[in-house]
Amino acid sequence: MKLCVNQFTYASARVIAATVMVASVAFAPVVVLAADKDAHEDRAELRVKDMHAKLKITPAQEAEWTKVAQAMRDNAKTMDTLTQARMDHAKTMTAVDDLKSYGEIADAHADGIKKLTPVFATLYADMSDTQKKEADILFRHGDSKSAHKKSEAK
Repeated sequence: MKLCVNQFTYASARVIAATVMVASVAFAPVVVLAADKDAHEDRAELRVKDMHAKLKITPAQEAEWTKVAQAMRDNAKTMDTLTQARMDHAKTMTAVDDLKSYGEIADAHADGIKKLTPVFATLYADMSDTQKKEADILFRHGDSKSAHKKSEAK
């Protein structure tokens, strides 16, 4: 039975890691390792600034961009809080606690996407074709320069 529990814990850890990676790409492509709360907040700000620059947000688009940036910040804060709580309790969680924690993270990720989508869609509708193309690449491939170059070659 112990082997099954270890396999389950390993499998759930892999799923959690995949979810966190997807959340990182979806919410912002800049990858910065952070160990404390301030660093997590800094990472979210870097993501916001990076996307702003890459999408070449115009002064006329700033009002809509502000809503996108706030949704990104809120989503990052929620994910950081849940992920930190999970790490803090990892050694003492039961299998049921593990599942509940993972479910909370997965739900928060889905809720974050649902909150980000309409505000980003409004901004996207006001973007130039060039900006839309950049957004499509950014969301499709994250910040991978090689993926960006491959996409441009097509």
